[in-house]
Amino acid sequence: MKELSKLMDFRPSIKVVDATLRDGGLVNDFYFPEGFEKALYEANVKAGVDYMEFGYRADKEMFDESKFGPCKFSSDDFIRSVVGDNNTDLKLAIMADVGRCNYKADIQEKSNSPVDLIRVATYLHQMPGAIDMIEDAKKKGYEVSCNIMAISNSQESDLKVALDLIGKSPADVIYIVDSYGALYPEQIARIADIYGEFAAKYNKKLGIHAHDNQKLAFANTIESAGDGVDFLDATYSAMGRGAGNCAMELLLGFLRNPKYKLFPVLKFIEDYMNPMKANGVVWGYDLQYLMTGVLNQHPRTAIQFTKEKRSDFCEFYKEVTSQE
Repeated sequence: MKELSKLMDFRPSIKVVDATLRDGGLVNDFYFPEGFEKALYEANVKAGVDYMEFGYRADKEMFDESKFGPCKFSSDDFIRSVVGDNNTDLKLAIMADVGRCNYKADIQEKSNSPVDLIRVATYLHQMPGAIDMIEDAKKKGYEVSCNIMAISNSQESDLKVALDLIGKSPADVIYIVDSYGALYPEQIARIADIYGEFAAKYNKKLGIHAHDNQKLAFANTIESAGDGVDFLDATYSAMGRGAGNCAMELLLGFLRNPKYKLFPVLKFIEDYMNPMKANGVVWGYDLQYLMTGVLNQHPRTAIQFTKEKRSDFCEFYKEVTSQE
């Protein structure tokens, strides 16, 4: 039986990570309603969430600042404008993509930053760059995680080589990332077992970041928790790229740690998330995302389908299956 299957106890080592500003920002180019970031921060504090990801630390030479909201770049000054001195138990995080972040210049020493955790995102073929970013962040005094993306398209042998490299690095947490929303709980259990071998060998923690293409983000997240994964990503109202992520309200409703409070999450959803959807911001499960998830494809075609407001799902199915 799984460690959490009794549903009568909690594991103190579990950490809940809010990724709404980062993954959700991919839906609206990081243009959130006025006061959204501050209200989300306050909701996370009240709800007992452990980490709040403020967005990407994107390279301003690669991305035009005028085309994105501030969470695309999540500068230290912007984060301070929201959290002040952050005299709370909530830790703050940013994501740095390999090849899309000028980390040498744009990530300062931890002593000069409100950020606690640097989340390095990488594909398998970028592993040398990821290791350099991990080492740089650790030397600057941060907690560091490494998120290996698109593992559902990876060879197990290649994945094990990458896990060994990360294990030997100073990273604190290694993330299972179901980028395409293609994985099932049975697969998550097997993958968590593989990751767990390296976590045990190198004394690392494990995390999961799930997508909801097949409405399995929540199921896969709690499956992984039962398999010893401690860092659990979620977003309010499941807001995230394409089909979205594991819903924060579902996850906190499931976890039995009395430190987590569901009411502040529900209040934020009522005050901010539902009005944002009503105003036309689109995310969440739909047939086009189901198709790319089932086919283990990147959701870019489904995202374009959604932007074009198409409804010819059968034609889209023929298009994506012709790519196989």
